Amino acid sequence: MPTRVCCCCSALRPRYKRLVDNIFPEDPKDGLVKADMEKLTFYAVSAPEKLDRIGSYLAERLSRDVVRHRSGYVLIAMEALDQLLMACHSQSIKPFVESFLHMVAKLLESGEPKLQVLGTNSFVKFANIEEDTPSYHRRYDFFVSRFSAMCHSCHSDPEIRTEIRIAGIRGIQGVVRKTVNDELRATIWEPQHMDKIVPSLLFNMQKIEEVDSRTGPPPSPSATDKEENPAVLAENCFRELLGRATFGNMNNAVRPVFAHLDHHKLWDPNEFAVHCFKIIMYSIQAQYSHHVIQEILGHLDARKKDSPRVRAGIIQVLLEAVAIAAKGSIGPTVLEVFNTLLKHLRLSVEFEANDLQGGSVGSASLNSSSKDNDEKIVQNAIIQTIGFFGSNLPDYQRSEIMMFIMGKVPVFGTSTHTLDISQLGYADLGTRRIQIMLLRSLLMVTSGYKAKTIVTALPGSFLDPLLSPSLMEDYELRQLVLEVMHNLMDRHDNRAKLRGIRIIPDVADLKIKREKICRQDTSFMKKNGQQLYRHIYLGCKEEDNVQKNYELLYTSLALITIELANEEVVIDLIRLAIALQDSAIINEDNLPMFHRCGIMALVAAYLNFVSQMIAVPAFCQHVSKVIEIRTMEAPYFLPEHIFRDKCMLPKSLEKHDKNLYFLTNKIAESLGGSGYSVERLSVPYVPQVTDEDRLSRRKSIVDTVSIQVDILPNSIPSDDVVSNTEEITFEALKKAIDTSGMEEQEKEKRRLVIEKFQKAPFEEIAAQCESKANLLHDRLAQILELTIRPPPSPSGTLTITSGHAQYQSVPVYEMKFPDLCVY
Repeated sequence: MPTRVCCCCSALRPRYKRLVDNIFPEDPKDGLVKADMEKLTFYAVSAPEKLDRIGSYLAERLSRDVVRHRSGYVLIAMEALDQLLMACHSQSIKPFVESFLHMVAKLLESGEPKLQVLGTNSFVKFANIEEDTPSYHRRYDFFVSRFSAMCHSCHSDPEIRTEIRIAGIRGIQGVVRKTVNDELRATIWEPQHMDKIVPSLLFNMQKIEEVDSRTGPPPSPSATDKEENPAVLAENCFRELLGRATFGNMNNAVRPVFAHLDHHKLWDPNEFAVHCFKIIMYSIQAQYSHHVIQEILGHLDARKKDSPRVRAGIIQVLLEAVAIAAKGSIGPTVLEVFNTLLKHLRLSVEFEANDLQGGSVGSASLNSSSKDNDEKIVQNAIIQTIGFFGSNLPDYQRSEIMMFIMGKVPVFGTSTHTLDISQLGYADLGTRRIQIMLLRSLLMVTSGYKAKTIVTALPGSFLDPLLSPSLMEDYELRQLVLEVMHNLMDRHDNRAKLRGIRIIPDVADLKIKREKICRQDTSFMKKNGQQLYRHIYLGCKEEDNVQKNYELLYTSLALITIELANEEVVIDLIRLAIALQDSAIINEDNLPMFHRCGIMALVAAYLNFVSQMIAVPAFCQHVSKVIEIRTMEAPYFLPEHIFRDKCMLPKSLEKHDKNLYFLTNKIAESLGGSGYSVERLSVPYVPQVTDEDRLSRRKSIVDTVSIQVDILPNSIPSDDVVSNTEEITFEALKKAIDTSGMEEQEKEKRRLVIEKFQKAPFEEIAAQCESKANLLHDRLAQILELTIRPPPSPSGTLTITSGHAQYQSVPVYEMKFPDLCVY
């Protein structure tokens, strides 16, 4: 019951107090006296300077009723305050607001859930009021703390607990709205506030999600359900909070998310973490996406020593964030993302190698195996993230990322593509794993890349390390290198039509898409064609090849034919195919019979393809005839048979009829009749020598090539030198290889000469040879005091005399000057 005052005292009381007392009925169940409330409202609007006194008196009454547990009168007082607050919008409302907030604080401090909910509802109404002038002294620290505590309510009654949590979330939402609209809104973004608000919202989102996961997926909630569901309400509040974040306070809103996920160990499994960051990425402004990605990368660096599953969970979250950000503004973090991911990829490989080194028998070995599998999860997550991010970048950025990743691949022989593996447990294993992982990343980035010219897709700084012998020591590495090349070469999406090595009856049925070879592509093949041929040639002769390797090598030859081949390149590719056939027959590398037959099948499939592509009838007829004979007499020379599970292999290839082989003279005759320049077909293909041959296990290449070249300096022929017209047989090659003991300096000179004659323009070579001829003539004249006599016969001889002796006359056409090259 309200306190009764006598009539004399009542007349002496201030009017505003009498008006306030009159709104309270004798029985609180009757509710607010509306007639008297209208009088109080009219008085407050007419005399706004009295608002602060009205508020103070109401606060005094409410505090007394709260202490005395008079809940009915508390409800009436709060209802009156709400109506006064909604009716009055003058500048004098500031002192009244202070009294109002003081009364709300009293309700929130009480232990009764009903009063806490009442206070929250009043505060939410107040938060929706737009004030005319900002308040420079008002702070909401208490309300942030109190509402956050209500979000973590642990009341024993589930219904009351849910009601309190909903009130806490709505209170936080009110604080956010009020402070964002206020000019002093920056205070709410301070770390001490965000560290309370964000975890409180995530806690409610997480708790309900756990219940849903146990009870199964709930039906779609209605509008009323959303108001009663703490998870939905917390998510909406979280989205609103992030949507109001600006450039300067974005990080303060995101960092508490990491702390919450770490504290509750929500990275493994990471469904809730992914859900949270999807909300973040879709709620913030697009131009701030890179801030979130930077924070994830920083957290990944901070947790780099955690378990593999935790790191994998963070990387998967990064993948989801990148997938959303890649569609908008990435900002300056492109290289930073890839650099950080590649760094963690390397760390994962190092951890894996160290685990293998430290593994022992028994339980420790099982533990190591489990960690090894977990590290593979991390590696796959990193590669997937790199690939997805790279595939969403524009072409100019993607080419930079391709160069960046290729620069991280450990290859030998060049300072810009090296890797310090001194800290790896198993150096060779660690290097191979890093190479495979980086090439898989590169494969993902190059997928779908379409360059207008092949020079743009495969510049020399990218092609040289990609085709390095360091990446040929393992069949899986070779597969990845070829697949990367296919991604970059296949500009018309023909690769799917060429999948699988086989004899194609009619290539026209494949509907191959191709365009006329442009000048830039022709220049590329003149400069780098020998490098591509060499890689294919050596790749075919590897002992650890499997069927997929032969399929990829066949696709490589076919794509070069489609995308880059003019008449000159076609002749080179046919020379390469014939050289592969000869290598399988002679078998200098002691390959197993399966691999020899695999090479023969590869050559058959490619010559069948190229003969139909250039449409020379005689060439097609020869290829078809050989394939027909093979089908009847030697099916193991065809891809459809040799790559079956159970295929009968021959014991040797030496006794086979020459009709089973593709003959150079027949091919030259058929192509020559159609206008092709076939002179080079009679010159056996020899792979190009590279700088890395000295470091690789293929050292015989240098010596083999050296005996093919007759233009090397400092080698004057003697009487027992083999004639230029002498046939080079297998025994002669073997003898030359076995007796070669040349020094490194001489090998380098040989390599430079070969490279010059393969790549330099014809005019430059001719001019240099002419200058060498003149120089040699001058030197001979000075040393020997040459006297050239007239030839006594039509054939012509040359007699060289000096002051001391006369040299035997030699026919001019038999003289040999190895430093000269006659064209």
